[in-house]
Amino acid sequence: MLQYDTSAFHFFLLSLISFYLIPSWFSIISRLHSAFIGTKDKDIGAVARTSSERKKVEEVKRTYKGIGTLGQGFWTNFVITSVVTLLFIYLIVSVKTDGEVNSFDPFHILDVDPASDMKTIKKAYRTQSLKWHPDKNPNNPAVEAKFMMIAKAYEALTDPTAKDNFEKYGNPDGKQSLEVSIGLPSWLLDTDNRNIVLMFYLICMVGVIPFCVWRYYSNSSKFGEKDVMYDSYAWYHHTLSEHTLIKNLPETLAGSAEFRQRNMPTSASEREQISGMMNKLRSQMLKPKYNHPVCIKGNVLTHTHLCRKTDQLSPKLIDDLKYMLQLSGSLVEAMVSVCKGQESLKTALNCITFGQNITQALWVKDNELLQIPHFNAESIKYATTGKNAVKTLAEYIAVPDDEKKGLVDFTDEQKKDVLSCCKIIPNLSVDTKIFVDDDEDDKVYAGDLCTIRVTLTRNNLEKGEKAGFVHAPHFPFPRNEAWWVALGTKDGKIISVEKITDPNRVVEHDIKFLAPSEGTYEFVLHVMSNAYIGLDQKHSVDLETLDESDLPVYKIHPDDAELDDEPTLFEEMLNANVEEDDSDSDDDDDSDSDEDEPIKELTPAEKKKMEAQKRRKAAAGDDSDDDSSVEEVYAEK
Repeated sequence: MLQYDTSAFHFFLLSLISFYLIPSWFSIISRLHSAFIGTKDKDIGAVARTSSERKKVEEVKRTYKGIGTLGQGFWTNFVITSVVTLLFIYLIVSVKTDGEVNSFDPFHILDVDPASDMKTIKKAYRTQSLKWHPDKNPNNPAVEAKFMMIAKAYEALTDPTAKDNFEKYGNPDGKQSLEVSIGLPSWLLDTDNRNIVLMFYLICMVGVIPFCVWRYYSNSSKFGEKDVMYDSYAWYHHTLSEHTLIKNLPETLAGSAEFRQRNMPTSASEREQISGMMNKLRSQMLKPKYNHPVCIKGNVLTHTHLCRKTDQLSPKLIDDLKYMLQLSGSLVEAMVSVCKGQESLKTALNCITFGQNITQALWVKDNELLQIPHFNAESIKYATTGKNAVKTLAEYIAVPDDEKKGLVDFTDEQKKDVLSCCKIIPNLSVDTKIFVDDDEDDKVYAGDLCTIRVTLTRNNLEKGEKAGFVHAPHFPFPRNEAWWVALGTKDGKIISVEKITDPNRVVEHDIKFLAPSEGTYEFVLHVMSNAYIGLDQKHSVDLETLDESDLPVYKIHPDDAELDDEPTLFEEMLNANVEEDDSDSDDDDDSDSDEDEPIKELTPAEKKKMEAQKRRKAAAGDDSDDDSSVEEVYAEK
């Protein structure tokens, strides 16, 4: 007989909890190990290659190492896991103390000693049956189950057959195929606990589980590609157009859905500080198009970073700015993808340039040589004027180390920083090649799947060396070096825009598209850094397509033509089934129809062929009937 078994429930609960505890503790230990021991400085970009990066390195370590990196989710899971662990320990102690799973023991049920005589057993039976009789405890399933077990135990000790079955098989009913009990605590059958159990069941099934499903669905349904919210994509579609300038993009970034809750001003002092910073940056900002407090605050914080004035912000605003900068990479990529859908090449390039400005904390009027450590207005003036003057960052990097200008007043450490930075900044060369796959000649015909292979070579790296983190002291997070490759038409339409993150020295990227109609075309290839200003390259790609009618005629081999005429396996099976179905009914009719079929009249060509056959046979001395020639002609026909 089945009964509710508290010990079996403890064993079941221990097994169930272990499925949560083991991976949870493994995750907690792994997070702690990564936060304090396992994470190397080099892996998180916390390596100061120049003295100007030391402050950033300390910030990166605080962000990615230490107790502050664990986050609220970690501590919530840690508390829950600790509570469940205490429950697990309690269950282990309970099982150890009284861990035997219920089995049918009539002596234990009647509360008598196994050596008791029949008189004692009968007395115990009367006592137990009176105590647990259902009439004394109406509407109590636990009492009914207990009374039935008492009757079963008494039968096992008094009835000879039942007693013999119990001694042999452990059950008064004889050998059982399976002995089980219900792995639930016995207090569930107690009528006093009925309301509590029902309420707990309703809370879990009607409240907790639907809430968890709703919360998960509502959160996950907000995000699209690259973990960017759908509302942000909608905002970019609304604000970006082919006429969008770089100066419009800080406001576009500020209106992203990811910032709408965090960037809402919460105090009068915060609004006052935002207003004061806006007045200081008015010459660098366009007139705001959207006067929503979230857009204004985000716009001001972004310009504060671009103008390198973050030291004037309060700690609260600095944290909000860091949150914006941390998400800026994926949001800029989302802007580019929206421009790609709009086929606006110019705006896409502006978005990529805006990403460079954010990384280097420079704005549109700033000189790109400010990316070099310790450079200021005076250093730039020396470097850009006089003999061997340079205008761009790429030109300055190409100058030999002993000829670099602007370092006269620098200390030895500062000069070392400049030279180290110039080795970190990539020196890129770009090669292009146009071809059609599986085509021996170099000609491209209209409608061909054309491939433009772009080969990027980082000349500043040695063979086997890979690109590392970007040198950006003013950007508070590590950023890997990457390149944007954009192909467009001369009238500004996008053909392809892709981000290449491969860190190898030589990288090949294929752009595939269908060749246009016959003519000569000139495409524009833009190769732009994701982080450095002044390294962008622009190349012209010429393509000549021929008329597809000029393609050589493809001749089918005779063997291939014969294969095309052969029936397929399906057709053979179908024909075989048709012939098999019609064979019994049509055999006689077919033979009669063949005999009665009239001879068709020969064409003049067939008559000439028959006469020729007659002449050949006559010359060979063949006296066979002429009708055979007629049959041969029809056979050949």
